[in-house]
Amino acid sequence: MRPDVVPGARFPDYVLPDHTKARRRLSDLQGDQLMIVVLTRGFFCPKDRQHMLELVRFHPQFVVGYTQLVTITTDDWHTTNNYRQQTSAPWPFLYDEERAVQKDLDIKEYTDTSHDVMIPHTIVLGRGLEVFRVYNGYYYWGRPSMAELHADLRDLGQRTYRDWDITRPDLRGKWQAGDKSDFYPYGDDAISMDRLMLQMAGAVDRYAGDAGKV
Repeated sequence: MRPDVVPGARFPDYVLPDHTKARRRLSDLQGDQLMIVVLTRGFFCPKDRQHMLELVRFHPQFVVGYTQLVTITTDDWHTTNNYRQQTSAPWPFLYDEERAVQKDLDIKEYTDTSHDVMIPHTIVLGRGLEVFRVYNGYYYWGRPSMAELHADLRDLGQRTYRDWDITRPDLRGKWQAGDKSDFYPYGDDAISMDRLMLQMAGAVDRYAGDAGKV
């Protein structure tokens, strides 16, 4: 992983086609929520499939926890769809046959002489694609457990949401006074409840800009 992808840095805002061939921008997929980006070897790897199955089981908790999930693979479009369907993953899978992400992040798995793949990584992101934690999954146990992701997202949530502890007297007083500025999604950065429900459903806006760059 290139040395500037560290906690506090901004993860690159890649634009790649998804499993429907629509080009998607990571920041659009994220919206105002937290995010997990999974960089995977691809469908052929049993370790990757097993970890994906764990994420599938955990996914309903991502939804209610206001957290988006996206997988990036070097598989082709057809294999990407097989990967997504056969793991029952409901989130977007982006495919990168040109290895743009692999090259940009310097994560080519040079020990694999049969496949030109990425070293698997799991990236935990705060709002604005801010890197919180990077897990190197070259070995299976380097990947985060769901308990570790839960702990990471708890820490991120505490840093992100000003109303994390609404039992605080000052917050109660603000709410009773009609000041909702510190309350998500009602405050200064308020989004409509309709928009929030769309985000929770994964129905985020598709990137419609110039598709020429990553």
